Amino acid sequence: MVWGVFKWLDHYTYHNVAVTVPEVKGLQLAEAEALLRNHKLTPVVSDSTYNTSKPGGIILDMTPTHGAVVKEGRSVYLTVNTNRPPMRIIPDLIDNSSLREAEAKLRAMGFVLAENDTIEGEKDWIYGIKYNDVSLQNGDEVPLGATLVLEVGGGDYVLLKNMMNDSLSSSPSYEGGG
Repeated sequence: MVWGVFKWLDHYTYHNVAVTVPEVKGLQLAEAEALLRNHKLTPVVSDSTYNTSKPGGIILDMTPTHGAVVKEGRSVYLTVNTNRPPMRIIPDLIDNSSLREAEAKLRAMGFVLAENDTIEGEKDWIYGIKYNDVSLQNGDEVPLGATLVLEVGGGDYVLLKNMMNDSLSSSPSYEGGG
């Protein structure tokens, strides 16, 4: 009877029926799923991430790894590269932060900073943030890795420059006459 139970268990658990997990890293999701199903394995997308150096929709990682010997029907968990970058929320920096603090926070969040726009206002104070020439508000969502332009106060220098420009444009010009 014990021998019969073990024989039944071997059959029930598919003992000695195994497949080797194929390599699917680098394949598009549809290709990977088809290949795994052809090997009698069950593909399961368990995670997604964004990698700028890889095309969207490809398999970045898998568990168990390729070459592992598993039973038929086993789930293979896949990590897929997303097609679009994740979004990040602009923190409360506008009219609430110094240039140094804003640059540190935004770079730590994965943003790229372009050359600042200097505007009239308190020196090194953040008055605005732009993405693709559109002014943002605190709490707006922007793609990870986006290039942002900070609108920074120039202090007395900008005020003096504007005053000089105004006085030059309003001064009378000499027109020769006769």
